[in-house]
Amino acid sequence: MSSPLLFVVACLIWGSTFWAITLQLGDIAPSVSVIYRFALASAVLFAWCKLRGDKLWLPWRAQRWTIPQGCATFGLSYICTYTSEQYLVSALVAVLFALMVFWNPILNRLVLGTPLTWRTWVAGTVAVVGVILLFWQSIGGAVREILAGGDGHFLLGLVLAVIATIASSTGNVLVVKVREQAPNVLLTMAWGMLWGTLLVALWVLVSGQQFALPVTPRYWAGLLYLSLFGSVIAFACYFTLIDRIGSDKAVYIGVVTPVISVLLSIRLEHFRPGAIECLGMALCLGSVAWALKGPARTLKAVATIETEPLKKAS
Repeated sequence: MSSPLLFVVACLIWGSTFWAITLQLGDIAPSVSVIYRFALASAVLFAWCKLRGDKLWLPWRAQRWTIPQGCATFGLSYICTYTSEQYLVSALVAVLFALMVFWNPILNRLVLGTPLTWRTWVAGTVAVVGVILLFWQSIGGAVREILAGGDGHFLLGLVLAVIATIASSTGNVLVVKVREQAPNVLLTMAWGMLWGTLLVALWVLVSGQQFALPVTPRYWAGLLYLSLFGSVIAFACYFTLIDRIGSDKAVYIGVVTPVISVLLSIRLEHFRPGAIECLGMALCLGSVAWALKGPARTLKAVATIETEPLKKAS
């Protein structure tokens, strides 16, 4: 599958998953729903690898990076994401994930020594401005409510969502280290999701939350969609893109995602954006296109490794 197609598939799926998460909120604790989601996704990936004839065990040199990567990406990030959606609308949480366009290059600089380019800062700034315009009225109303002595739940949700974006970016950087030791994308995803599931399960036990089985068709529909499409397929596309074009560019999926969320709201929730919201969508998409259009030298380098991750993983 080509890189542009991988990018589009991940955007379309993740653009809908923030709303799909709301299908799992209600009677079951958010952290327990995270366990169900990634336990199922991990089992599917392990079964897939087994059917392909892969050896399922990873050596310690790979596990030492897979454990923190899985705990950050599939554990901490999703505990915060699910919990934040109890206090924020799903589209706003998707918007906040656009902050990853800053966290990724900063963390790459700190961990991998990757230099920060002017293109990264300019494109990231324009993208975030576009995201802010998309939800300018919603954000302004929430701020006014807090200043008027509101309950502060919005602020809690905001902090949790920001932590989720930082955790996701940390996982993105660690994916590079994981891939250096184990090039099998699907197998390392399976292990990462398993470690993340175990971390969340530990948190549930320590915090005294109760396990409960879902009973509504709505919950099961959300669980299956989030596990198979939102976790297995979308993350496979995303991690393959990180291998091919780097996390600094793959992370722009997180900028397109809120635009998809808005378009779904227009179709399913009768949302009618005004001129400011339309301008925000234009800025988001324009900055993504410009950021992905790297120098010729970079594009040539990408082309030479275009098929390598999938070859190694097969």
